[in-house]
This record gives sequence, structure tokens and C-alpha cells, in this order.
Amino acid sequence: MSADRASFYTLQARNRRSSLLLTLSVIAVLALFGFVAGYAFTASPAGAVAATAIAIGVATLLALGSYYRGDALVLAASRARLVSEADAPALHNVVRELSLAAGMPPPRVYLLDDTALNAFATGRDPQHASIAVTSGLLAALDREELQGVVGHELSHVRNLDIRFALLVGVLVGSIALLADVLLRWTWWGGAGRSRNREGGGGAQLIIVVLAVLLAIVAPIFARLVQLAVSRQREFLADGTGVELTRNPAGLERALAKIAADSEVLEVANRATQHLYIVNPIKKFEARSKGLFSTHPPILERINRLRALRALPPLAGGAEETLAALD
Repeated sequence: MSADRASFYTLQARNRRSSLLLTLSVIAVLALFGFVAGYAFTASPAGAVAATAIAIGVATLLALGSYYRGDALVLAASRARLVSEADAPALHNVVRELSLAAGMPPPRVYLLDDTALNAFATGRDPQHASIAVTSGLLAALDREELQGVVGHELSHVRNLDIRFALLVGVLVGSIALLADVLLRWTWWGGAGRSRNREGGGGAQLIIVVLAVLLAIVAPIFARLVQLAVSRQREFLADGTGVELTRNPAGLERALAKIAADSEVLEVANRATQHLYIVNPIKKFEARSKGLFSTHPPILERINRLRALRALPPLAGGAEETLAALD
């Protein structure tokens, strides 16, 4: 086994452990959220324990639903259509070629009828995976660039990034949903009625204040967890994609073309933006306001690929242009 191959496997193992720890952290926050919210609602330890169990149970059901049907929902929300080899022979050929190099079954191939340049992969494992590209991407890239993009997405499949992206996304959504319920309950006077019912105890007031603070902070924490998962996995997918294609230049040129594309991918949203090879929500769009970036800077990704070929990092006008598009 070569040193490069060994280092990729080491990174993959480390990434799996980190993802597991991050997922457990989100579950721990969800359990704490349930306990505090339950106590704020019921003013009793028994009610808090029951609410914790309900919160974890709901999260588990959502995670299971996401595990088995999350990819179908993502593809439906993206309006992706399954394409045959007759419809997209070049794409199927590249997917089959790189799947063979990766030692995995070829994923199902989907097309998004959109002129924007982007792609994503989804599913729970290599046996139940799908890759989707936009028609704009297919038209704009040459074969080497398409190999770079497909290699990146197949790396997400092989490294099981697609599974963790679905699971962590559902857990983050659960926390956001609980936060919204708790805040609405507080604004409509639920906290005041609960305190009056229990005689207005100081402990109850502290719990209510803590619940409100947690409702504000927890979604932010969960979002940061999701971003940490997404960003580190993009770097690893770039590296393992190059391992498959043996050609860093193809992915480098593809990323530059995607970054320079000003077309808006209409079907992308906050729930799916982290799945794409490049964040599909542009800085100039109204829906980008208040969002943290789900991807590392494109410039940094390109410069890491250039370093693999012992090339100097981009500088000057090229650097400023790409940095402005991240």
C-alpha cells in the first residue's frame, strides 16, 4: 500500500470518528434541550425526564426515516430526474469508470435541468447511492473536469459522507424545531402561566430563562456542528477524488468554472445546500442573508489541489475574483 493511499485511509478513519462524536454531541444537546424545555413546560422533574425521552425518540424516528428515505426526499426536492446511459452517455461512462476505480457499485445517475453549474451525491451507503449533476455542468465541463467532479462526489459516497450528511441534517433540524416551539410557547405566555401554577418559584423562573437562552443558542450550536462536518468533508472528498482520477488539474479547473458561474440554482435551499460540491446559494441572493457558509473557500480548495502538483498558490486578480465568489 502506498504512503498516499495509507494517508487517505487514515483521514477517512479520523473523519468517521469525528463525525460520530459530532453526531453524539448534537444528540446530547437535544437531550439537554428536551430536559430543560420539559421542566419549563411542566415544572416537575418527571415531566422533564418524559420530555427528554420524547425528544430523543422523535429524533431517532426522524433519523431512521432519513436513513431509509432521506435520499428520495432530497432528489424529489431538487427535481432531479433519473437518466439512462442513452440520455447521458458521457456522464454514465465517467461514473462507471471511476466507480470501478473506487471499487464500488456505480450509483444511480440523475440530472437537474438547470443551467447553473453544480452537482451532489446522496444516499445511505455505496449500495444505495445516487449522484446528480446539473445540465449546465454537463454542458460546460470537458471530460477531465467532469471526472474531477464525479470523483469528488464518489468520494463522498465511498467515505460515507452522504450518510452522515443526512443524519446530522435531521438532528440539526430537530433542534431548530424544538427551539421554535419553545420560543413560540414563551412569547404566547406559556412560561408565565407555568410560573403562576407553581407559585412563581425562583427555581422555575431560572429554568424558564435557561430554556429561552437554550432555545436561542442551541440552533446556532447545531448549525456550527453541521458546518464543521460539511467543511472538513469537502477537503477530504477533494483529496480522495484526486486519488481516483490521478489528475488534480481536472478538479481544479472544474472548481474554478463552478465558482465563476453566476447562474442561480433555483431548487437549492438551506436544507440541501451542504450536499453540493460548491455552495449553490450565491452571496448576492436574498436567501443567502444570515447564512454561514457550508463549504470551505473555493480558493483554499483550489490552492490545495495546486500544491499536489507543486504549483504556487493563486495570487493577484485571480485570487480576488475567486475569494469574492465564495
